[in-house]
Amino acid sequence: MEHTLLVTSEIGTLKRLLVHSPDSGLGKVVPSKAQDWLFEDIVHLDTIRKDEYDYYTKLLLYFLDPQKIKGKLAEIDTNDRNFYKPDATEFFRSDKVVELQWLLAEILENKDIRSQLIASVAAIEGCTFEIQQQLFDYSANELSKTFISGTSKEKQLLFAPIPNFIFTRDIGITIKDHVLLNKPAKKARTREALLSKYIFFHHPMFSAWQKNIIELTDSNQSFLMPEEEEDDRKTTLEGGDIMVVSPNHLLVGVSERTSAEAAAMITNVMFEKGLMDKVTIIRIPKKRDYMHIDTVFTQVKRDVWVMLGNFSRKAVKHEDDNAIERILQVKKEEKIKITQFHKKCPDNPVLFDSLEDLLVDISVNDLHCENEVRFIFSGNNEFPYNAREQWTDSCNLLALKEGVVLGYDRNDKTTEAFRKAGFRIMHVKDLLPELEAGTIEPATMTDTLILMPSAELSRARGGFHCMSMPLWREEM
Repeated sequence: MEHTLLVTSEIGTLKRLLVHSPDSGLGKVVPSKAQDWLFEDIVHLDTIRKDEYDYYTKLLLYFLDPQKIKGKLAEIDTNDRNFYKPDATEFFRSDKVVELQWLLAEILENKDIRSQLIASVAAIEGCTFEIQQQLFDYSANELSKTFISGTSKEKQLLFAPIPNFIFTRDIGITIKDHVLLNKPAKKARTREALLSKYIFFHHPMFSAWQKNIIELTDSNQSFLMPEEEEDDRKTTLEGGDIMVVSPNHLLVGVSERTSAEAAAMITNVMFEKGLMDKVTIIRIPKKRDYMHIDTVFTQVKRDVWVMLGNFSRKAVKHEDDNAIERILQVKKEEKIKITQFHKKCPDNPVLFDSLEDLLVDISVNDLHCENEVRFIFSGNNEFPYNAREQWTDSCNLLALKEGVVLGYDRNDKTTEAFRKAGFRIMHVKDLLPELEAGTIEPATMTDTLILMPSAELSRARGGFHCMSMPLWREEM
């Protein structure tokens, strides 16, 4: 079976994506290491699996691969969790909702790849030679599980887990029929990048696209810089800072995780390969609050965007101040810089005053919208709800199709803003029985915000845009 690789928008109907189910490594994050491992808090593994992420899996299957779940919902809910466990024989194993752990297990069946990966992981994790040799005795499934969770088959911790592997958006991004691999800024994600690289270069699912995989290198200047200056020239990239908003327009964020060096390199590669006519670089404050551009805005429809009001033309509304005070309260550190480069004249970039202006321009000039472009603001643009709900991923939404998006149920003010904008609000717990009964069909759903449980997931600071790497969306 040929596996299509094609993404030309943020909102075309989703047909295939990469995900990773929460693994035991998430349950080993300790308070003293949480921030080093890029988590805000420790999470309860059983809750994050059974009460939260499993709903995501079910919903994706109903939309992308219904034959795997339709007619089986009651059975799945009453039996144990083997349906969701990538190393279990009863795992759903979809080629549309694609699990990274079993892709890794499949390439580890190859002795040469197994040998290379064991040596590479042992090197970056500082394993003893004895442990390295022990790993050769593992089955492909056991080794895949150990590489991700850090735990041996004897339940001993051999090296740190990689709990951020659930955020598959950041391992790479599909740009048309190419894949741009990441270069993580944080040491905690080094093993993720290594495992992902081996999957994309060696798994049969991507064999037709080997020449379309793009890797970024560090600039030679960075190697020669004094240590205190080296960071300024490093090439770092995570997928949350890349958005394909139209077939000819790419957005690249410069953020806490993606460097200006990487943004410049990506722009040049896009123009050299003829993949894009326009690349817009969006520089946001390097703050943990924002992390990537997809934490401050995502697309809902051709003419509808959800965003954080701090970067809007409008000031955030405070409960106890007047108009003059609001205008004076714009903070210097909250400013955003937007520079758009065109392939035909890269030396004459276009500047945008606000994020809102850029998104309107995309809707009107790239997507040819005739309706007024609308914005739904985090926390309904009211302080302190705008900041609170952005922190819990009110702007980090995944479009299953145009107008049908997934968000967290805890963001009440943002949900109310969606309702006022004419969107139907459905909780996943109410939607799944309707999908099972056939009283609601994914193909006919329009303008809907699907609310997902989030008490534990939101502690990890990532929404469903983060927890997905689209491989194929229908062209719009």
